Amino acid sequence: MSILESIILGIVQGLSEFLPISSSAHLTLAGKLMNVVPKDHPEFWTAFVAVIQLGTLISILIYFSKDIINITNDFFRDNIKLKLKYREQSLYSRLGWMIAIGTIPIVIIGLGFKDIIEGSLTKNLYVISLSLIIFAIILAISERVAEHKRDIKDLTIKDSLIIGIAQSFALIPGASRSGTTITGGLFVGLKRSDAARFSFLLSIPAVFASGLLELYSALKYIDASMMLNFAAATVASAVSGYIAIDFLIKYLKKHSTYIFIFYRIVLGILIIVLLLTNTFKP
Repeated sequence: MSILESIILGIVQGLSEFLPISSSAHLTLAGKLMNVVPKDHPEFWTAFVAVIQLGTLISILIYFSKDIINITNDFFRDNIKLKLKYREQSLYSRLGWMIAIGTIPIVIIGLGFKDIIEGSLTKNLYVISLSLIIFAIILAISERVAEHKRDIKDLTIKDSLIIGIAQSFALIPGASRSGTTITGGLFVGLKRSDAARFSFLLSIPAVFASGLLELYSALKYIDASMMLNFAAATVASAVSGYIAIDFLIKYLKKHSTYIFIFYRIVLGILIIVLLLTNTFKP
């Protein structure tokens, strides 16, 4: 893998991680198109993906740094120092609770189905293509039935749990973490941009934990010869990830998610066609 290929893959990871189009689908597709996924050493690809995910983690931590600081400060002040009841706590403190509770479903499902999630089936392009299409349809349904009236300040613990359950479906390759959580946010009546904002805040613990776990598992496959490529891809994913977050939040203030829905369906169909014509192997 060349430096240029590493940068391209980093950009793909950063953009597709936060737009509701599935990073696993795009990274797998890009890797196969560029022929950089080694068939005899799949652990190299696993290590590469684990490392560049740190770039997207960096981008979300930077973009939401003020929110993260406020949530942390208010949570400890209201719960540890002042010992306030939940309803008396500040918005940021309540957001801390909602993020924690909303993270529970993906932790339980992630640990319970760890072997399946890490298995070869989750890298199967048939699974990815069908997932792209099915979850696009579900997102379209949420667009149709959503009220688009509520702000983040209107969220309840029940809402955060519903969105957290939606996030757990992101463990299915091709589903998209931002796509499933935005879908959940729309189903509970959030405005599109607020659904995206809470989606990103909710993803921080899951992305942080899974990223570090995957990186730890992949360290034994990383050597000095890979470091420059990995560094270039990580920087590229961080920059493109930051751009993607900013773009999506601003875009959804004035537009719907239909452009992403149509894109997902077209991409899913394209992958199936490529598979049926033996261009790709599942």
